[in-house]
Amino acid sequence: MKYTKQQILDMVEEEDVEFIRLQFTDIFGTLKNIAITSSQLEKALDNKCMFDGSFIEGFVRIEESDMYLYPDLDTFEIFPWRPQQGKVARLMCDVYTSCGKPFEGDPRYILKKVLSEAEEMGYDLEVGPECEFFLFHTDDYGNPTTKTHEKAGYFDLAPVDLGENCRRDMVLNLENMGFEIESSHHEAAPAQHEIDFRYDNALRTADNIMTFKLAVKSIAKRHGLYATFMPKPKCGVSGSGMHINMSISKNGKNIFEDKDDEFGLSMEAYYFIAGIMEHMKAITLISNPLINSYKRLVPGYEAPIYIAWSAKSRSPLIRIPSAGGDGTRIELRSPDPSANPYLIMAVCLAAGLDGIKNKTKPPKSVDRNIFEMKPEEKKQLGIESIPADLYEAVKEFEKDAFIRNVLGMRVSDKIIETKLKEWDDYRAQVTAWELEEYLHKY
Repeated sequence: MKYTKQQILDMVEEEDVEFIRLQFTDIFGTLKNIAITSSQLEKALDNKCMFDGSFIEGFVRIEESDMYLYPDLDTFEIFPWRPQQGKVARLMCDVYTSCGKPFEGDPRYILKKVLSEAEEMGYDLEVGPECEFFLFHTDDYGNPTTKTHEKAGYFDLAPVDLGENCRRDMVLNLENMGFEIESSHHEAAPAQHEIDFRYDNALRTADNIMTFKLAVKSIAKRHGLYATFMPKPKCGVSGSGMHINMSISKNGKNIFEDKDDEFGLSMEAYYFIAGIMEHMKAITLISNPLINSYKRLVPGYEAPIYIAWSAKSRSPLIRIPSAGGDGTRIELRSPDPSANPYLIMAVCLAAGLDGIKNKTKPPKSVDRNIFEMKPEEKKQLGIESIPADLYEAVKEFEKDAFIRNVLGMRVSDKIIETKLKEWDDYRAQVTAWELEEYLHKY
């Protein structure tokens, strides 16, 4: 939907909107906002809403802290789960410096830069996510736990699926906000769910993921539950992924399709796959940014760890879904929902475009279960693994100048600094597993 400034002012008055949340995202994927009343909306729409950027993780030093929020008018939405008198709406915003220039540390701006480069090549990049999450009980104080009463599994339904009513409420609220929900279902682990919404251009999809996570958490709270996008909240069950489906169109045509090819793929699609595979080790720090992310990426739980592609097997990192035609797309299966959607799309799309520019060819499709291959067989086929932990991911990220350049030095350096500290803090911990394993032995 395309809005003008006057249309937004009119809607706010007609719909009795009292509060407007000006939202933006920090470099670690956390949604932030400043709330204003309707009396201040015109000022905000004139890009005159200032905030102190020194308090936002990874933004600026205190000496250069004055920053401005520039609302994207097309992102105006009213929250359907908020009161119907004195309603609450939101606008996604770009972050600008006091000099009137886009802030280089704004994840939305980083994605926009990649999309601008694609546009110069005549490409429109479209992305569809598959977002998984858990619904857990809260304690007597409203704090999250990892407890659940349910025992449901893949595609189970009520009464076994105890989260069905909550999930339906989420879908209805998302549809009220303009989402086109394609499907929703119970996932493999008890209390795990998935809601899939229709693909869109990359920027819109990244905005939608941030809105989706806010809506899911808000609706879960109304049902007395806690929704978490933590990649692996419980040992012994599958973790939560956020598969990214990518395609490119040119003049309205999906250029990844070639009906005459064995797998239905064009040369551009093969180049795109190769570009992502070439930079995948560095991309992993962005697609899987937490210590906990790597607890999901282990054999036995369907999460991919091998840098390979296939149109048949689900064990490689990149899969080609069987849709074909206009639905031809490339599915990257490693990202998890803790990833910053703007940054993961920026690095994936930039790497894919780099493959197209350089006409990089991927290795052959691996159509067997890689998890069942012996180490020497994987070595013979040249199949490598993504980083095994956060520290290894940081080191691979440091080696890849191309990926760091996509994000810019400011953001790259801050991510490295923060993630190395996170790793050091983690290494110093004595875990319950260690006490259970060693205390009585030594």
